Amino acid sequence: MSTADSQNPFRSRGFIAAAIVVGVIVLAAIVVLVTSLLGGGNNNADPTPAPTTSASTDPGSADPSVCGLEGFEKTSSLNTAPDNEWELVGTVAAPTDANGAGPGTVDDGFRSCYAHTAEGSLFAAVNYVALASDSRNVPRLPELVEPGPGRDAAPAAGGGGSSSTRVQVAGFKINSYSADEAVVDIAWTVTSSGSALVSMPVVLHWVDGDWKIVLDDNGQPPFAASPLENLGGYIPWAGV
Repeated sequence: MSTADSQNPFRSRGFIAAAIVVGVIVLAAIVVLVTSLLGGGNNNADPTPAPTTSASTDPGSADPSVCGLEGFEKTSSLNTAPDNEWELVGTVAAPTDANGAGPGTVDDGFRSCYAHTAEGSLFAAVNYVALASDSRNVPRLPELVEPGPGRDAAPAAGGGGSSSTRVQVAGFKINSYSADEAVVDIAWTVTSSGSALVSMPVVLHWVDGDWKIVLDDNGQPPFAASPLENLGGYIPWAGV
């Protein structure tokens, strides 16, 4: 192992412990994966399979966007990279389309409210991780997680502190989509670890007029992160 690898911030036990709070649970999963790879783990892990989702029920007009964003689809129409602006949120370039996919609400830098579309779910997932990269957002991040056992089981939000961990979006694919649930597989470039590529599927549910991050009953992401050799099968999409 090289000197650079041995000094990599992903190997810091203190950082991982600080990161595993409800606000940074997705980012923490990426950290754990990269740590295992740098420690000599399996570099050829099987890709995370697309999940099986429950049948959709049409929420119709009974559950419109909480901030009035237009757009609704029962099946994904997202087959190409969105044409959007990017804004630096924390340390991550996050997609922005205030009158389209969202975020439709920005409150003192805290971003929420996304369109009831596949593109809206993609924007929600990326913006969640972007917000989590700035510890000042941690106290409010539970607002973006679906209420229930998963959120209750996750460690209480606390000071995550700063770190030199850095990720940027590299691409995406929509594993599955319905009016109720989206599973968005985001490919991340780990810029603080030699630009390694990592896949992190995120599950979101449409709840109270917005997309919410889903955690399992143990307070963890439903799907594990996995390493990628390239962007084969993903739609390239990046802000930097």
